[in-house]
Amino acid sequence: MSPKKSVMIIAGEASGDIYGARLVLALKNLAPEITFFGLGGPEMEKVGVRTMYQLSAMAVVGMTELIPRITYILRALRELKMILTASPPDLLILIDYPGFNLNLARKAHALGIPVFYYIPPQVWAWRKRRVRKIAKRVDRVAVILPFEKEFYRRFGLRVHYVGHPLLDISLPKRGKKEIKEALGISYERGPILGLLPGSRAEEIARHMPVMIGAAQIISRFYPRLCCILPLASTVRDDVVKPYVKNAKIDITIGRTDTRKFLKIADLALIASGTATLEAAIMETPMVITYKVSPLSYNIVRFLAKVSEIGLVNLVAGKTIVPELIQNKATALHLAEEGLAILKNDGVRTDMKKALRSVREQLGQGGASKKAAHIACEMMGL
Repeated sequence: MSPKKSVMIIAGEASGDIYGARLVLALKNLAPEITFFGLGGPEMEKVGVRTMYQLSAMAVVGMTELIPRITYILRALRELKMILTASPPDLLILIDYPGFNLNLARKAHALGIPVFYYIPPQVWAWRKRRVRKIAKRVDRVAVILPFEKEFYRRFGLRVHYVGHPLLDISLPKRGKKEIKEALGISYERGPILGLLPGSRAEEIARHMPVMIGAAQIISRFYPRLCCILPLASTVRDDVVKPYVKNAKIDITIGRTDTRKFLKIADLALIASGTATLEAAIMETPMVITYKVSPLSYNIVRFLAKVSEIGLVNLVAGKTIVPELIQNKATALHLAEEGLAILKNDGVRTDMKKALRSVREQLGQGGASKKAAHIACEMMGL
């Protein structure tokens, strides 16, 4: 009988927490004796990962947003490196979170610990030089977007395309009427506007006022407008309540599956990120927005290798959803783009068709199982 295997798994953001949890479940189905520890959130904790640091304190956006949390992040990195040295796991699994994870990968590689990068950073969009670090420090890579495989392969990486793990999450089985009733939304209300400001405190602080302002403008044209706000498991209620309390519109907050909110939404205002792909899967028309500090924006603009940031547009290879970034991300601009979609049936139909095409490009599902087989192979199981 082979000795029990241990895996250190690192996810620094809410989406990574979800993907990490599903990968752990898939690995447990293949090898129930594996133990897991590392960095994650409530979803990974639910499936038995011994998490050692607070996920909400790790997720940051941009350079200036990093400064207040740098001490905590560096301490976590230092202590995890000490654990790698003192009690080497059989495998290190990394999920996105590049600055932190590539540093940890360097230590693991030096110690001879196999490194598996599941969902590597989007270096094809910016900071392409990072891919050379990945090639030196990582043994295997599993990518989730169709065009990533060829990009990483060009740098000599052993790369696998597994499809997007979002496709493994089941679609809501309830109909729109049932979902509305469960959320306490009158069926006669409408239209319904989804507000998805992001999963980090900094994102919410920058996006919520703009989104609420846009919703208030839209409500002048649709007095019975209903707004819904799904919260990630990493977001505390007290982070969003001050914005909702002062809003002059009705906002329903919930922690139910985001897809249920998207299923009943006629339109969503979404911070650029994974949620845009969830909306694509649900074929929910959307407007993408994003704001960071001026310093962070100027740095990213200088380094960026792509003209758009929305994942739906990147996968589509063209603009199918409007993007309002930085100075363009105002309440008036969001409202104008949103009203252009709500008022035009043809625009909504065309966008839904384009989003359906994006969903088809994300693969056939089974990403977690495919990644789990790669991880087991790396541990000799």
